[in-house]
Amino acid sequence: MRRDRVDRSGLKRATSTLAMVALATSLSACSGGAGGGGGWFSNLFSSNEVEKKPIEEYSAQEIYKRGEYELEEGNYEEAADWFGEVERLYPYSEWGKRALIMQAYAYHKDYEYEDSRAAAQRYLDFFPGEEDAAYAQYLLALSYYDQIDDIGRDQGKTFQALQALRTVIERYPDTEYARSAVLKFDLAFNHLGAKEMEVGRYYLKRKHYTSAINRFRVVVEQFQTTTHTPEALHRLVESYLSLGLTDEAQTAGAILGHNFRATEWYEDSYALLTAKGLKPEAKGDNWLSALYRQLIKGEWL
Repeated sequence: MRRDRVDRSGLKRATSTLAMVALATSLSACSGGAGGGGGWFSNLFSSNEVEKKPIEEYSAQEIYKRGEYELEEGNYEEAADWFGEVERLYPYSEWGKRALIMQAYAYHKDYEYEDSRAAAQRYLDFFPGEEDAAYAQYLLALSYYDQIDDIGRDQGKTFQALQALRTVIERYPDTEYARSAVLKFDLAFNHLGAKEMEVGRYYLKRKHYTSAINRFRVVVEQFQTTTHTPEALHRLVESYLSLGLTDEAQTAGAILGHNFRATEWYEDSYALLTAKGLKPEAKGDNWLSALYRQLIKGEWL
């Protein structure tokens, strides 16, 4: 899945002063040069070790500005380190609070997802009632979401992403992050449905029909809102016909026709059924016929 890029606009509250403005202002303040003292900015940025003071002698704002500068320059690891120093030296100050959320962001930009998640979680632990808590939870969710691999791999990160995204949606429903989380939740959910379909098709191709049916049933029952439901119903028609279970095949075709009549999957299922003198209709007493009755009552899809 495409790696998500965190929107810089989500950090406006945490970075009220642009780094380049800070850079220009600080350089102006340091116009006396290194030989004349140079101020904090020249010392903090100097490559001359003689001019550097111990970091403990700088204010939280000064160290924070260095982190902002590195972030704007694309030096995300260095930025995270500087924001970490603010958190270490001034842990409960306003600058320390800002630095913690910025550290989570910088780590995310550097693809250091575990570190990003840890920083975001610390923010939530220490400042759960702050306005940026919603963004911290969103970053935590992204640390899982951006690691979702192709459908051929283990889907543990997908489940974790779904849980974390659901937390954003439920805990911060009126924020921009909740709206973004809803979209990502749907994509991740669809991703899991795709995984079930892939495994089902694998079994079907090898004529392991019972195993294939179990996978397609999961899609129909648990992932019915995804884009994979029409194909899953068609594959059920295929599988049940192969086993000679015509009632189930016809019922799967009926559900497919009721909800997805305009799709190619219904056309293919209809052709398979009619070729055997059958038609799409609810038949027998099975899990699909029960599902069909729910559908007629409007309790499904």
